[in-house]
Amino acid sequence: MEFAKRLQPLQSNVFAEMDKAKAKALAAGRQLIDLSLGSADLPAASHVVDVIAQSLYDHSTHGYLLFHGTQAFRQAAAQWYEQKFGIAVDPETEVLPLIGSQEGTAHLPLAVLNPGDFALLLDPGYPSHAGGVYLASGQIYPMPLRAENDFLPVFADIPAPVLAQARMMVLSYPHNPTSAIAPFSFFKEAVAFCQQHNLILVHDFPYVDLVFEENGNQGLGEDKADKGETENMFDRFSVSSPIRQSLVPSILQADPEKTVSIEFFTLSKSYNMGGFRIGYAIGNPELINALRQVKAAVDFNQYRGILNGAIAALVGPQDIVKASVDKFRQRRDAFVNALHSIDWHVPIPKATMYVWAKLPEPWSQNSMEFCTQLVEKTGVAVSPGAGFGKFGEGYVRFALVHEPPILETAVSRIAGLL
Repeated sequence: MEFAKRLQPLQSNVFAEMDKAKAKALAAGRQLIDLSLGSADLPAASHVVDVIAQSLYDHSTHGYLLFHGTQAFRQAAAQWYEQKFGIAVDPETEVLPLIGSQEGTAHLPLAVLNPGDFALLLDPGYPSHAGGVYLASGQIYPMPLRAENDFLPVFADIPAPVLAQARMMVLSYPHNPTSAIAPFSFFKEAVAFCQQHNLILVHDFPYVDLVFEENGNQGLGEDKADKGETENMFDRFSVSSPIRQSLVPSILQADPEKTVSIEFFTLSKSYNMGGFRIGYAIGNPELINALRQVKAAVDFNQYRGILNGAIAALVGPQDIVKASVDKFRQRRDAFVNALHSIDWHVPIPKATMYVWAKLPEPWSQNSMEFCTQLVEKTGVAVSPGAGFGKFGEGYVRFALVHEPPILETAVSRIAGLL
C-alpha cells in the first residue's frame, strides 16, 4: 500500500520512541515519574465544570454547532483580549474558535502555503508547527535559537533565496521548550521584517499567563475596553476578579492594525482545560477567513457545552490563573534548587511550566540516549531536546507537572544516573 509523500517527514518521532522506553520501564517494575509531557495536572475551575455539566441537560446543545452559534464565545474571547492588551478586536471577523491552538498552527499552512513554499520556524520549536508545514507540502527553514541570543532568532541570518520563496514565519513566546520570553522590541522587529518581505506572521501564544511576576511587566496593554453586553451564556458571568494585565507582549500590540499577523490562544494552560480542546485565533480578518475555510472543510466546532464552559473561564473569576502561576513558580523553585544541589546548574525559567537544561557530559550531544537510559534505569521520563529540532540537541526539557516532593524525588533519582 502506498501513501502520500507528505507523510514521510512525520514518520520519525522521538516522542514515540520515548513512549516505548516508558512502557519498557513500567514492564520492568519501575515507578514512573513522567516529566516528559506538558499536560498540566491541575483541575479546571469548579464554576467552569459546573457550566459544562449543566449544558449536558440542555438538549439544544446536542446538535452541530456552526460558526454563528459560536458568537457568544467569540465575544468573550474578544473582550478578554481587549482587557488584557488594550487592542480592539472584532469578534465577527477577527476571532475564530479552534480545537486548541495546535489545530490553528497545523491548519493555517494549508491556507497560505503552496507546495515548495518555505515556512520560517523556530528551532528548537513545538513539533506541530513543522507537522502543519509538511502536510501542506511546504519546506521548512529552521531559525536557530541559541542561548547567547536569549533563544531569539536572528532575522539577518535568513538567506535571501529562502526569503524569496517564504510565505510565513512562526514565532512562539513564552517559548516551548526553552521557556524564553521575547521583549516588545523583538516583536516590533519581527512585524517590520514580515511586512518588508511579504510574510504572514504567526504567533503561537499558549503560555500568555504562565509568566512569573518577578520579570516585571513586558506588555503594553492597558485595561481600556468596555465590558459591553452580550447574550446567553456570556451574560451569566461578570469579571469578579480582574483579568491580569499581561506580563509579556502580544504580537498584535506590535501590529495593532493586524496587517500581517495572527495569534493563537488556548485555554489549556491558563485555565487547565487541555482535555476540553478549546482555543481560538485572533488576527488579520483575511487570515481568519482563510483558516475558517480550511476548518469548514475538516470539522464543525466543539460541543456547545464546552464553549459555555470556556466563556465562564474567560469572563468569570480569574483566581485560577493566579493560583496556577503560583503553583508552577513553587514547583520551578523546588526543582531548580534540587538540580543545583546535585551540581546540575540550569537557568531559572522566567515563564512556562518547563525547565530547559543543558546536558552534562557524556550526554552533551545525545539527548535521546540520556532520556532512554534515565527512564529505563530510574523511572524518570523527560523529553530529549533533539525532539524539538536540530538545535535542541544537547538539552532536555523537564515538565513541572508534579508537586515539589515528587519533583525532588525525581532529581534524587537523576543524581543516581549522573
